[in-house]
Amino acid sequence: MYRLFTTTRLSTFCDGAVPGLVHPGRLLACLLAPAALAGALIATPAWAASFLFSTGTPDGLLGTLSQPASASHLETETADDFILTETTSIAQAAITGLIPSGTPLANISNVEVEIYHVFSEDSDVSRIAHVPSRANSPSDVEIDSATRDGKLGTLVFSPSLVSDSISVGNSVVDGINPAPTNLTHGDRAASGEEVQIAITFNPPIVLPAGHYFFRPEVQVAGADFLYLSAPRPIVPPGISFVGDLQAWIRNSALAPDWLRIGTDIIGGTPLRTFSMTFSLAGETVPQAGTPGARNCNGKSISALAHQFGNLDAATSAMEFSSVQALHDTFAEFCGR
Repeated sequence: MYRLFTTTRLSTFCDGAVPGLVHPGRLLACLLAPAALAGALIATPAWAASFLFSTGTPDGLLGTLSQPASASHLETETADDFILTETTSIAQAAITGLIPSGTPLANISNVEVEIYHVFSEDSDVSRIAHVPSRANSPSDVEIDSATRDGKLGTLVFSPSLVSDSISVGNSVVDGINPAPTNLTHGDRAASGEEVQIAITFNPPIVLPAGHYFFRPEVQVAGADFLYLSAPRPIVPPGISFVGDLQAWIRNSALAPDWLRIGTDIIGGTPLRTFSMTFSLAGETVPQAGTPGARNCNGKSISALAHQFGNLDAATSAMEFSSVQALHDTFAEFCGR
């Protein structure tokens, strides 16, 4: 949303979402159901190093606005974090949210995904902030090369109905205010239909090892999309990790600052913090080159050929549309 400058690049997630774009060895629900996940792992070639991450399933506590600007709301972004321990190509993702009862799935008209570093990377540390803290927030601006947008053809999404009746105890929709008026305790309880949106990135996103925030926005014609919270700390079937941060939110009036949803907005005693319900999947490339290094591109392509047997196999396993698309993505990852 708020662009000043950019850095790296990214990829996608869990297979089986969209016919024609799906790797045949995976299932749509690979990160959301343990049995499906086991099947996906069994089907993955032995020479592939799969990356799988999930925060688990919704906990019924919170829904937060995460959508483009509409007639009634400012553009609002909700972001939650994940960690990569080595260079990873992310091919697919899934998110879970709430839409008003009776809203046709066809009204979900677009999805955009952005990836952020953790503050203070990609951020202006000298400016005056208008929030209680910037520590551990998403950075001021997104990693531009990791942005994927359905309207631009760089992702394909497929929504499905999980439940026709779901409720959350609280929401954050309009109460996103700069300090000192940030503590609103949330807006209200909400109810509606639970939907899961499977996302396939085209091309996949390649990122080096690091700590990142994942931010989806969902456009729903005539309605709002509330991104559903997941348990924090992450519990099975989610995949916990050391260093897990709470979810953050901002709207276009607050940007480039972010607020901690639990600490800064909800508050209360005892203080509760939140994860958001999302999953990622792809392939790791442990021997990839280092972005910015002179030999990064050659080393990365050599690593892919060795890891997958040849570049055609790498292209197929990592869900690139062509060998050229793979070359282009890793050239961008390396900084050309």
